[in-house]
Amino acid sequence: MSDPLRSSSARSSHPTNKVGHPPGSVVFTGEDRDEPVRFSIFDYTDTSLDEHETGDVDEVLSYFSSPTTTWINVDGLHEESVIRTLGDHFEIHPLVQEDIVNTAQRPKVEIQNGHLYITAKMLSHDAPGSPDASGAGSAAPDPFGVPHEPTLQAEHISLLVGPGYLISFQETPGDFFDPVRNRLRGGRGRIRTSGPDYLAYALLDVIVDHYFIVLETLGTWAEDIEEDILETPEEETQEKVNALRRDLIFMRRRVWPVRDLLYQLTRLDSPLWDDATVPFIRDTYDHSQQVADHIEALRDTTSGLMDLYMSALSHRMNEIMKVLTIIGTIFIPLTFVAGIYGMNFEYMPELAWDSGYFIALGVMAGVALGTLGYFRHVDWI
Repeated sequence: MSDPLRSSSARSSHPTNKVGHPPGSVVFTGEDRDEPVRFSIFDYTDTSLDEHETGDVDEVLSYFSSPTTTWINVDGLHEESVIRTLGDHFEIHPLVQEDIVNTAQRPKVEIQNGHLYITAKMLSHDAPGSPDASGAGSAAPDPFGVPHEPTLQAEHISLLVGPGYLISFQETPGDFFDPVRNRLRGGRGRIRTSGPDYLAYALLDVIVDHYFIVLETLGTWAEDIEEDILETPEEETQEKVNALRRDLIFMRRRVWPVRDLLYQLTRLDSPLWDDATVPFIRDTYDHSQQVADHIEALRDTTSGLMDLYMSALSHRMNEIMKVLTIIGTIFIPLTFVAGIYGMNFEYMPELAWDSGYFIALGVMAGVALGTLGYFRHVDWI
């Protein structure tokens, strides 16, 4: 997954590739990839289901001549010729084709040439040594050099709803939509009896549900940082707080537009969007509002963590200064005594005493112990 605005793969993306191209140019701006584009096909009615995978775009186009509901999921946006072939076949507006391959495109919803176009961001986290979004272990290096930091990533997702079909575009292969696929296979609920608009709702609902998973991880991470601050505030702890704040800003910039597009879908007037789907999309909009509220709460928590870190650091510095002050206070009178007997006067009666050295040391020890006793009596130590 890649997003030019953030993530460990952003260094390989090319958001400036579009500079100088005319509007409607299909120019992929994401991470360079070598694997071929794959298509997963679900062609279904309320009583039948045909599931198929292929890498041949011509085979994909043949499915749209049937009266069934068809879902084509495109894994990969880097082969621009494939996007152009699909765009020419379905008369997709060139500006929509441009947005499909533009991984920096802001989430939105619009109607172009008889198609409902929706683009959103799928968020996931990848903590070193823990399962990633696909369930596999990850040993990816931490971009901030901070141990146990979740690496937040965003994937560009596009949905194209047409009469009797839905085409979804994923930047990279993944299993984010497996819950929807399993519902189609099992025929559970109303997904097989409804149109492509309900399928689009189901996919958007999965995207929003993953926001809660990311927030849970960031919330746990915030709790771990708080424990670190209370135990041993280090410079590394401050880096963790700053990284958490950056991830929350990163997430906020992608969730807010998704919330707005869901609100637009609740009020959309289009033959491609059935009124029966509106209550479901409204529920997903409510979930996105909860995500937005949770992000704001975590941002406040992060600000509190920084204040707590500064307070802990100040307290630690005060403790250090306290110890140094006590040591200095004890040695001031000792230095005074040693200074007197270090003077080179010829007539000092104590210098002739046989036990004068030991008496001086005893006086010094008594002064030191007396000072410590006084500090303890007044609860300074």
